[in-house]
Amino acid sequence: MDHRTELFVALQRILPKHFLSRAIAKLAESKYRPVKNWLIKRAIKTFNINMDEALSDDLESYDNFNAFFTRELKPEVRPLDKRAKVITSPADGVISQAGAIRKNKILQAKNVDYSLARLVGDSLQAKNYEDGVFATVYLSPKDYHRVHIPADGKLISSRYIPGELFSVNQQTAATVPNLFARNERLVCEFESEKLGRFCVILVGAMLVAGIETVWGGMEKPGPGAVRETDHSEQNLSFAKGDEIGRFKFGSTVILLFKPDAVSLDSHIEALNPVQVGASFASSYQ
Repeated sequence: MDHRTELFVALQRILPKHFLSRAIAKLAESKYRPVKNWLIKRAIKTFNINMDEALSDDLESYDNFNAFFTRELKPEVRPLDKRAKVITSPADGVISQAGAIRKNKILQAKNVDYSLARLVGDSLQAKNYEDGVFATVYLSPKDYHRVHIPADGKLISSRYIPGELFSVNQQTAATVPNLFARNERLVCEFESEKLGRFCVILVGAMLVAGIETVWGGMEKPGPGAVRETDHSEQNLSFAKGDEIGRFKFGSTVILLFKPDAVSLDSHIEALNPVQVGASFASSYQ
């Protein structure tokens, strides 16, 4: 680990991450034109955001910075792979890690793993995914920030787990133990006719101004008790490619599949880019 990475990680350990993230959230909600337009222009320049893909390239059409950051894309720039057996990418980003779940362990970075049970917050639920398949997608600030379901599914349950707000970039993933199982996260479990149960986990991070879902709106972040919600009687069904949530800054999505449910595509490996709607894996059924 180089000195810059050491300093970055050390600063994260002492900074008031929740306070900073909530302060950023307030600023990002500002509708004051000079402020929100300056923030948007700075983001476009700093992160080299491709506005040609945005449904609207008119900065005045965005009420605030968050509206810009969670902007819609033109439908034609992210075509959905509709082949029946194809599981699609849930987000734009880069693969952090992907592969087999070794009993109760998930690979976080090279030679670094963490607990599946701690990630989902329920040891019984975790057992269903032991020896299954996982994939972790990192969304950088330049990426499209909406999350889409990778296969047809009905929402069964969600679990909001309060936690830390470390950065989730590659450097932090390689140096902070149990990173994804320590950060604030929302564990969403779905039921699929082809796949059985699968999970889409939205992981918060430093400066992420919030996690939002299409069924529940903004998750109220911050320290406190785990919040569990049973959605099984609500008939919240989604077709492959439907939007299910969004991040109000860069973060991470983790997919969990049960054993013998899917085979990851050959390009789904660390550091490779992915785009929402494109082929990610294939179901065995």
